[in-house]
Amino acid sequence: MVAPVLLLAVSLTLGGCASVPPPDNLMNQAQAQLQSARDAGAPDYDPVDFGFAQDKFQQAQQAMANRKYDQAADLADESRADATLARTKAQLAQARAQIQSKTDANNRLRSQNAEAQSENDQHYQQQKAQLAAQMAAAQQPDNGQNGQDDGNPASSSSSAPAPAASSPLPQQAPMQEMPAPSSSVLGNPQQQPQPGQDGFQTVPDAGQPNQGGQ
Repeated sequence: MVAPVLLLAVSLTLGGCASVPPPDNLMNQAQAQLQSARDAGAPDYDPVDFGFAQDKFQQAQQAMANRKYDQAADLADESRADATLARTKAQLAQARAQIQSKTDANNRLRSQNAEAQSENDQHYQQQKAQLAAQMAAAQQPDNGQNGQDDGNPASSSSSAPAPAASSPLPQQAPMQEMPAPSSSVLGNPQQQPQPGQDGFQTVPDAGQPNQGGQ
């Protein structure tokens, strides 16, 4: 009586094992997701979920060795889900890291541009101040000379050229005095002076008769 019962139990057990096939497909999927999560950097960005996936995959392998295919299938599916979650979180973390890296690079560029702009402004102000100083230094001599001229009008007038003196009139030759007529000429108006003798020649009066004709 005991022997038939044992035989029935063994047959039922063997029949149940034969009805559930090994979950090879689920094991392959779990293993592929673990590798994908590892490549995405899940051990660094999401080590917790990635650790869960690894542990459950190892348990599924142990269940496969013990021919517990139902348990192995469940563990393999859970391992695949944990690995997928770890891979997704790792990808998001990488994206955030890239965005932060670009943001930091942009901030550094802005800071460098601001420093360069500040240096350019400072250099411009220095050049402007130097140019103003040069212009002021160039205007000082002119202002000083103008101030001296305004304060001393006589100096400006004295500096003007004096008018040229008028040329002297030509010196006239001294007039020669004429000799006075002699008393004989005065007493005898008709007496003509001899040639070469000095004196006035009197002109006979038209109304006086000629003595020679008398």
